[in-house]
Amino acid sequence: MSMCDLSVTLGRLALRNPVLVASGTFGYAKEMAPFIDFARLGGVIPKTVTQAPRAGNTPPRTVETASGMLNAIGLDNDGLEHFLTHHLPYLRTLPTAVIGNIAGKTEDEFVEMAARVHTAGRDLAGLELNLSCPNVSGGLDFASDPELTQRIVRRCRDACPNIPLIAKLTPNVTDISLIARAAADGGADAVSAVNTFVGMAVDWRRRKPILGNVTGGLSGPAIKPLALRAVWRIAKLKAVPVIAVGGIGTLDDAMEFLVVGATAVQIGTANFYDPTASVRIVDGLANAVKSLGADSVRAVIGTLNV
Repeated sequence: MSMCDLSVTLGRLALRNPVLVASGTFGYAKEMAPFIDFARLGGVIPKTVTQAPRAGNTPPRTVETASGMLNAIGLDNDGLEHFLTHHLPYLRTLPTAVIGNIAGKTEDEFVEMAARVHTAGRDLAGLELNLSCPNVSGGLDFASDPELTQRIVRRCRDACPNIPLIAKLTPNVTDISLIARAAADGGADAVSAVNTFVGMAVDWRRRKPILGNVTGGLSGPAIKPLALRAVWRIAKLKAVPVIAVGGIGTLDDAMEFLVVGATAVQIGTANFYDPTASVRIVDGLANAVKSLGADSVRAVIGTLNV
């Protein structure tokens, strides 16, 4: 059988294959080294970092739900400088693309962090802007406002002109395609769709919420149909490449998102119950693409017949 080209491009970001691991589900990669051959992945997105250290939300922070999980971690991390000093040196050694992920409490903080990453992290393959964390107070749902999304992306683009930018979008809006277009107009190389859906779990016997934060972000197989629709809506714009996120744990899941228009996929919640899911998807990708009569993954992207 002829060779199959798995490479994809998202704006200025080139990947050897379309399979990434999602921020917040893979630590800072070192934790997953016993399970994963990083060279087989399209890329790694480490945990979100903030300007200053954060302790995160009050426990309990996670709860299993039907076909998924709720998390309210609250961006627990040691801050940007710690990331640049202690985590980035290891990430630089990985034989795959490493895409940083940042979240700011304010618009100006996003820009300051992007500028700092531009100075200290020039060898990062890209930078994902977490505009959509549902578990932190202080206004982090920036991606619910098209104008604000466009402005933050544009200012970050100006602050780090040489790094491919990805805007991570929230599904907790009426029309995600409007937000995606705004990110594209701001200069994003791609958008990640979607972040988690806001939900909650209750212990009715105690009449109390289970999560310490009361609400959390729903992820896992339960949200895949909703994420598929969001990716399809954005892809139809043809304004910006889409990285699909939401319930992807198998080769079939990944292929569904590629066919509806995603250029790449991120494996998230599946990493918790099957750390090898991402490499197994990569291993099966070529044969799946060939089964559709194509010789490159790019040839099957957006080929859904409607």
